[in-house]
Amino acid sequence: MTPVIRRFEAADAAAVAAMVAKTLRISNAADYATAYLEADIARLTPGFFARSAAVRHLYVAASATGAIVGCAAIGPFWDVPHEYSLFNVFVDPATQGQGIGRRLMAAVEADAFFQDATRVEIPASLTAVPFYRKFGYDFKNGITEPDAERLIRLEKFPHR
Repeated sequence: MTPVIRRFEAADAAAVAAMVAKTLRISNAADYATAYLEADIARLTPGFFARSAAVRHLYVAASATGAIVGCAAIGPFWDVPHEYSLFNVFVDPATQGQGIGRRLMAAVEADAFFQDATRVEIPASLTAVPFYRKFGYDFKNGITEPDAERLIRLEKFPHR
């Protein structure tokens, strides 16, 4: 499958939320309790993604039939100049291992935000750490254990 990587459109919101929920329930189940995942899913609604796209550059991977099979976003890291964060990088479990995540990462790393960045942080799930490490993201401050949110902070310094 070679999906089209494109910017998010408002009409994508429900499909993105459904794909993210499916991915969390399947791909992250080994690393997180059901209650934790369901709390995340309750927060990641279609409205969340629509609001997110207003302040972040949100990309989707759409199959030939138009089905959303992946998403990724990059946006400002609080109000710190030239620092950004990656958000919501997900690939539908049925299409994982087909290069979709790699293509989404290429899209966010070609984005104007990334090109302006001196630092990019990722609040990574335990499940996703090996994926991001393949792209040169390293443990922030050398901390390899999850924080209070059960996430591992990774970072990259692309344009120092």
